[in-house]
Parts: sequence; structure tokens; C-alpha cells
Amino acid sequence: MAETLVLIPGLACTSRLFEPQIAALSEERTILVADHTRDDSIPAIAARLLRETPDRFALAGLSMGGYVALEVLRQAPERVARLALLDTSARPDSVEASQDRERLIDLAEAGRFQDIHSKLWPRLVHPDRRADQALQDIVFGMMQDTGPKAYGRQQRAIMARADSRPTLPGIEIPTLVLVGEGDAITPPEIAREMAEMIEWASLVVVPESGHLSTLEQPERVTQALKLWLAQV
Repeated sequence: MAETLVLIPGLACTSRLFEPQIAALSEERTILVADHTRDDSIPAIAARLLRETPDRFALAGLSMGGYVALEVLRQAPERVARLALLDTSARPDSVEASQDRERLIDLAEAGRFQDIHSKLWPRLVHPDRRADQALQDIVFGMMQDTGPKAYGRQQRAIMARADSRPTLPGIEIPTLVLVGEGDAITPPEIAREMAEMIEWASLVVVPESGHLSTLEQPERVTQALKLWLAQV
């Protein structure tokens, strides 16, 4: 019986972030998408995930989802059979990043939530995809579905996240570290840092992709996930 695959979306993202992968992988295994909208800390999100998932599962997270995945490993490493860290980082938030997040939270709380998308969009995707209206509609739709209150909770959770780098050498399960070659938010050097610290990690750099690799290059990401899920 194939392991259940638990997916954790990124900031202001929903299950649509993984829609191509869910369609391609769901025939062979159960797929669950974690709820990362109701709690205001990464440990609390991870604890909720652990309450709502099987005893053992494969775990994949993108961006904020990666921060949660690493916290799940801190709380219950015996329950994770394999790990995929997509377009994410093991580092804590920088002072500059936290200051930017505070400004975005202020916009959301001032009733200007829709303005946030236009500020973030150029950094979210590869430069070649910035004019892709269909992709932009998906990303904007996910943000609208998340809403300003959950968005604020997510940003505060991200700002307070732990430094996960000390825990990386202790990860001894098949691990995929994947990043878009044009990711401006968590660039390839961050992914390489993680991959070098995890003994069983394989690194995949996805060409012509930015931060939202699952939507920008869905076939390439799906293929990488299939190979990861087949590892023994």
C-alpha cells in the first residue's frame, strides 16, 4: 500500500498550488492537503497536521509549507517516511524580511488586501511568466480564498519560525530538495545549503521556474516527486 502523501501549501496558497501534482499522483495513493490557515505559529500548524494525518506518511511542503514540514520532523520524526522541501528555506526570517511582512500585514489590516498581490507577483514567478494572466489569476484566487485574517496569521507564524538548520543533519529519510532556478524568494543557493546538510537528499533545480514551481513547471515537478516517492 502506497504511503499517504501530505502536502503543505505556501503562504496565501491553497490546494490549487498542487493541483497538477494531485491529479497525477492521486491514482496511486491518498493525498491530503494540510490546513495552515487557522493557527498563528508554525508549531501549532504542525501539531494540527499531526492530529489529522495517518501514523506514517510522506510529507511535502512548498515555501511556508517547508517551514511547517521541518517543524513536523522536530515534533514527530518517526511519523515521516520521506520529505520533500520545495522552494523553501531552513533559515529563520531575516530582520529585513520580517519588516516587509509587517508592512504587508498592515496593508491587509487596513482593508488593502488586494494591493498585496501586485506587490508580490513580480517576485513569485520566473520573469518569463510575469505576463501569464492565467497563472496570475490562479495565484490571486488562492490569495482571495485565504483572506486577510488567515494571511495575517500565516505571516506572523513565518516571522517567528525557528532556525531549522541545526536539525538538518539528523534527517535520515529520502529527501527531495527542489527549487526553481529563477526563485527570487528562496533562491537555489538556499536549496543547495539544505541539500548539503541532509545526507540522503537529492537536489533538483527546475529550469524556467520561479518560486511557484508546482504551477510554473508542473510536469517537471511531478516527475521529481514520482522519483522521490519511488525511493526505497
